Amino acid sequence: MAKKKNEFSPDDYVVYPAHGVGKIVSIETQEVAGFELEMFVIAFEKDKMTLRVPTNKAEEVGMRSLSAPDVVADAMKTLKGKAKVKKAMWSRRAQEYEQKINSGDLIAIAEVVRDLHRADDQREQSYSERQLYEAALERLTREIAAAGNGNETDAGNEITETLQSRASAA
Repeated sequence: MAKKKNEFSPDDYVVYPAHGVGKIVSIETQEVAGFELEMFVIAFEKDKMTLRVPTNKAEEVGMRSLSAPDVVADAMKTLKGKAKVKKAMWSRRAQEYEQKINSGDLIAIAEVVRDLHRADDQREQSYSERQLYEAALERLTREIAAAGNGNETDAGNEITETLQSRASAA
């Protein structure tokens, strides 16, 4: 089912895989190398960054709408699952986590949060583990907030409670 070229419009929140949730502020035409190109102008307020994505490349780069409520529910369910930690070397696992975070797939991001979450009584995380965990947690929180009531604090609390309920059930 092919959608129209402009399935996104100004004021829509979108997910750009490498950067997370942004808001389309406008659609503008720019001349690039002698060609007129229509661009989505996307603001990532938290990162104080603006991204211009050619409208005809949006799908190709993996830009998508916010997750539907059922996907958000699945992501929260994923957080409740048992952490799956492979026995591979950390560098290999870190690479896989990074790919999941940058995939823009909410379930994959929830898996990273679940797998890297540490309860208070567990061993300390390494610096790189904590960096990946925080990056995944931030992406998850922002999208759940944007898909819900827009409040990141509430979304963060819901995620934390879900992770802690898992830890106490174990």
